[in-house]
Amino acid sequence: MDLDAALQTFIAECRELLADMETALLGIEQTAQPEEAVNAIFRAAHTIKGSAGLFGLDHFVSFTHVVESLLDEVRDGKLAIGDELVVLLLSCCDHLTVLTDRLEAGHLDEDPASAQNAQLLMAQLHRWLAPAPSASSALTLPDVPLAEVERIARQDQGGTTEELWHLSLRFSRDVLRIGMDPLSFIRYLGQIGRVAALVTLADALPANADEMDPESCYLGFEIALQSKADKAIIEGVFEFVQDDCSLRILPPNSRVEDYVALIKGLPEEPARLGEILVNCGSVTARELQAALAAQADGAVAGGAEQKLGAILIEQQAVPPAVVDAALAKQRQSSETRSQESRSIRVDADRLDHLINLVGELIIAGASADLLARQVHHPELQESTSRMAGLVQEVRDSALQLRMVKIGATFNKFQRVVHDVSREIGKDIALQVSGEDAELDKTVVEKIGDPLLHLVRNAIDHGIEPVEARVARGKPAKGLVKLNAFHESGSIVIEVSDDGGGLKRERILAKAVERGLVDAEARLSDAEVFELIFEPGFSTAEQVTNLSGRGVGMDVVKRNITALRGTVGIRSAEGQGTTVSVRLPLTLAIIDGFLVKIGESIFVVPLDQIEECIEFDDASGHDYCDLRGEVLPFVRLREFFDIRAPLPRRQSVVVIHHGGQRAGLVVDALLGEFQTVIKPLSRVFQQVKCISGSTILGSGAVALILDIGALLQQTGQRHQLATASHVARAH
Repeated sequence: MDLDAALQTFIAECRELLADMETALLGIEQTAQPEEAVNAIFRAAHTIKGSAGLFGLDHFVSFTHVVESLLDEVRDGKLAIGDELVVLLLSCCDHLTVLTDRLEAGHLDEDPASAQNAQLLMAQLHRWLAPAPSASSALTLPDVPLAEVERIARQDQGGTTEELWHLSLRFSRDVLRIGMDPLSFIRYLGQIGRVAALVTLADALPANADEMDPESCYLGFEIALQSKADKAIIEGVFEFVQDDCSLRILPPNSRVEDYVALIKGLPEEPARLGEILVNCGSVTARELQAALAAQADGAVAGGAEQKLGAILIEQQAVPPAVVDAALAKQRQSSETRSQESRSIRVDADRLDHLINLVGELIIAGASADLLARQVHHPELQESTSRMAGLVQEVRDSALQLRMVKIGATFNKFQRVVHDVSREIGKDIALQVSGEDAELDKTVVEKIGDPLLHLVRNAIDHGIEPVEARVARGKPAKGLVKLNAFHESGSIVIEVSDDGGGLKRERILAKAVERGLVDAEARLSDAEVFELIFEPGFSTAEQVTNLSGRGVGMDVVKRNITALRGTVGIRSAEGQGTTVSVRLPLTLAIIDGFLVKIGESIFVVPLDQIEECIEFDDASGHDYCDLRGEVLPFVRLREFFDIRAPLPRRQSVVVIHHGGQRAGLVVDALLGEFQTVIKPLSRVFQQVKCISGSTILGSGAVALILDIGALLQQTGQRHQLATASHVARAH
């Protein structure tokens, strides 16, 4: 076994479990079934502890054991889960994350700083745990006839409410000689439950008192135990005397049904019969080892190989119904495993390389198609057309491999809202929707920081203090929403809050003060709100740890623009603010539409085109009548200052973006084209309204239009022209 590989697997598993614990803790107070969340958190901590023990990571084990003990108290109803306890457990998750990071860096031991933090956290955990019973609180053991013990331990068959474990315990003759007191183990059972009945069996006593050895133990016990502990915990009471006693533990009848349900609910992972029974808790690891040893002894003796399930039933370690359920689960796991064998994990870098190769294949295919049309070879044209169709399918399949759900990114913000709201003294909830929306993994990786800033901004600036909210008739708890949805080949991510909204007049006054706009300018609400993206712009009256220095929103916009995205704001004072981020689904390959202006060729994203119409310039205006609606248009020839003879006919490409519609006046329509996006070099990165370039089949370069930026620039030009016209009129 490769220990390094196994350790890396443990690290990856540990991170997943800690993420699950954090998610469950953050949602535990809102969930309708907190018991399931507590059980999930407990299982995660238990798994981390068990796996860490395999690698000898004692600092993991000791710390997680205390966490597990506290969670066990919560499971038993002895502790109520509340905000203070959630914060403590989140801190424990953070500590385990630090230990995992250190482990990944190659440090198997605990550094002094982590050890000190662990001590502080364990001290807080112990304050929550119930104090251990003192030695003086000795357990009174009721001694009743054996028949009564068996009746009590099985009484749930008759419909009574009390459910008891039945323990059949026989100590070896030499248990006293090794310093073990049988009664102390039985007394310790009172720590994990209540001994409802106990029978002392003296069948092994010699008939003649003279034959008795005062240093030998001749006693056995039948015990009825009421406890919510599982079988492993009960067996653990006798851990130090396991080799010197015979112990059988029979669960209550209701536990048999629980075990069957647990087995059916186990994850579909490769597992043998014994592993399934241990995972559900119906068999302990010691009982499994004893059964396997018996099976091996039988094989060595030359007899027919006995099934493991039959041995466990014969040893009374597990009821037959549980074995039947485990066998069914084993068959189900085998079927699932055969299906999973068709799936493999692929390194992200390999996917990126595949996308690049597909892009080059598209360019080569376009070149071959162009040559086929030039030589007027019908068979060759048909072949290149068929190849283009196959390349398009390969492209779509390759891009789909890189698509991931945005829900994982959204879930990270639950902790941010929880911690930041506590830091600034506000009560805020995060509501997430659209988690299943998919987009390119590259976009997901790069959008995390801008979204984090928007969420923190909504918490700090957007949501008012509780007193202000109550005075306005709002709920005391503020609400921040994250939503994602697909629209016209793009993904739209909205960060909204139900806070005080943006103060239009204050923003405008600040902009005039800084000289960003003229005092006489008449700006729409959208234009005023756009000013907050100016570098260093802030209307905060005081600087906090989170915001108020005017640093951040300009970076947010710059990062989103770098992803070929756009950002917009809607706000109503006193009601809240919504920031909308629109991003392309992929940054690699898109379907485009080629247009020509003079000798220059441009690409318009196909998913943003509604239709193409003939251009009539008889009116001389920058708008036209499109079936009764006014459609403003952009003359690309003038916009890019292309000086070339006008063609006899021009066309208008009707586009839409973010609820806006406009037309692009072009000289010629060249048709659809699979566009491989090539980033612009630094020299051209400041060129506005161009998001990238592509290589045509002829080898020429075409520029890809940034429709959002183009519409924004056009809107500003129209406003300046209108203002100039009004000034001349006066």
